[in-house]
Amino acid sequence: MKITVVGTGYVGLVTGTCLAEVGTYVTCIDIDANKIEGLRNGIMPIYEPGLDAMVERNFKKEKIHFSTDLASSIKGADVAFIAVGTPPGEDGSADLQYVLKVASQIGANMNSYGVVVTKSTVPVGTAEKVRGAVQAELDKRGVDIPFDIASNPEFLKEGAAIDDFMKPDRIVVGVDSEKAQETMSKLYKPFIMNGHPLIFMDIPSAEMTKYAANAMLATRISFMNDIANLCEIMGADVNSVRRGIGSDPRIGSRFIYAGIGYGGSCFPKDVKALIKTAKENDYTMRILEAVEDVNEDQKSVLFDKITNHLGADLSGKTFAMWGLSFKPNTDDMREAPSLVLIDKIKAAGGEVVAYDPVSMPETKHMIGDKITYVDDPYDALDGAAALLLVTEWSEFKLPDWDTVSSRIGNKLVFDGRNIYDREELNDLGYSYFCIGSK
Repeated sequence: MKITVVGTGYVGLVTGTCLAEVGTYVTCIDIDANKIEGLRNGIMPIYEPGLDAMVERNFKKEKIHFSTDLASSIKGADVAFIAVGTPPGEDGSADLQYVLKVASQIGANMNSYGVVVTKSTVPVGTAEKVRGAVQAELDKRGVDIPFDIASNPEFLKEGAAIDDFMKPDRIVVGVDSEKAQETMSKLYKPFIMNGHPLIFMDIPSAEMTKYAANAMLATRISFMNDIANLCEIMGADVNSVRRGIGSDPRIGSRFIYAGIGYGGSCFPKDVKALIKTAKENDYTMRILEAVEDVNEDQKSVLFDKITNHLGADLSGKTFAMWGLSFKPNTDDMREAPSLVLIDKIKAAGGEVVAYDPVSMPETKHMIGDKITYVDDPYDALDGAAALLLVTEWSEFKLPDWDTVSSRIGNKLVFDGRNIYDREELNDLGYSYFCIGSK
C-alpha cells in the first residue's frame, strides 16, 4: 500500500514510521523544509524513545520518504493521513485551518480513489468539513474521482508511542462506507494479528472517542489531586488512599497518582475543546469545567508549600529544580507545571537552577535564560534553599542523599510527584513536603 502522511509532528512522524515498519511505502509531508532536510539526515524534530532508530532503519530501506511536495506525493495514495496541528484558540476551540488547508490540497491533486483520514485530534463534525473541502477542489477541477473520509484518532502516550502504535490497546476507525472499511482493515491487519482490537464505528463516534478518552484520564488526575488536597487538611495520606482505592478492579491503579497537575499537548487542549464544543451546542460540561479548574489550581500547590515554609518573599533564594518536561521520557514543555512554578518563584524574587535529561533545549527555546540550566542534577544543588522535584524521571528516583546533603544549602525537599520516602528523608535530617500528606 502507498501511504501519505501530512504533518511530521509527534503524531504524523510516529504514524508514518510505524506503518513503514510493517512494510507499507510511506511519504511524510511537511511544509517546513528544514525539518524535512533534518529527517533525511536522521535529525528528529521531537524526542521519543526508539523513534530515531526506526526512522533510520526504514529510511535506509526506502520504506519511508520525507518531502515538502504534497502534490506529487498524494497521487496514487491508497490512504492519506492528515496529521497536522490543531492548536487551541483563545476560546479553547480547536483551530482547524491547517486540517482544512491540507484537505483542499488533497482534493486539488489526487488522481485516484483513496481514503482521506483525519489523524489529528479534531472536534466532532470535522470529517464532514474535510469531505467538503476535498469535494470543492474536485468540483473546481471538473473531475469525478471517488474518495472516502475516515476518522482514525491516535491514542499514543508520549514516551511510549512506538509500543502504543505497534501493540495498540485498540485501533478506532470511523467510516461510512464498506470500501473505506476494507482499505483500513488491510492497512491495520499487521497490528491486529496478535489480537489487538480494530474497532469500526461511525465517524462522529470515532471523533468523540478521542476526546472522551482524554477527558476521562484528565478527570481521574484532577479527582485524585482534589482528594490529595483534602487529605492534607484531614491528616490522611493520599498514597495510602490511592493504594486502597486502586485495588478495587472497578477503579484500577492507573492515573490516580497525586501530583502538581497534568500538562502536555493533549489533556489541556482536549478538555478545553470538549468544553467549547458543548457550549457551542448549548450544553455545559460541568465535570470537565471542574477538572480544568482543579488542574490549574494544582500547578500552584508546590509554590504555596514553598512560601508557607519560607515566606512570601523569596529574594536571595535559589531553588534546585529537577525535571522540567510535563512528564518523563519526553521533551514536551507544553502546559508543563514547571513553567507555572518558575514564573511564581521569579515573581517572588527567587531564582531557579534546573536540570532535565532531555527537555532543557526546548525549555530554553520557550523561556530563554529566565532560569539557569546545568548538565548534572547535583550541580543544581549548590547553595540551594530547597530541592524541587517536578518531573519523575527515573534518574531522580534513587539519588545519593549524601551528595545532596553536601551540596544543598538547606535540607529541604519539595516533592511534586511523591516519589521519595518521608521516613527515610526525615531520618537523614531533611524537612520533606509532598502532595496529599502532612
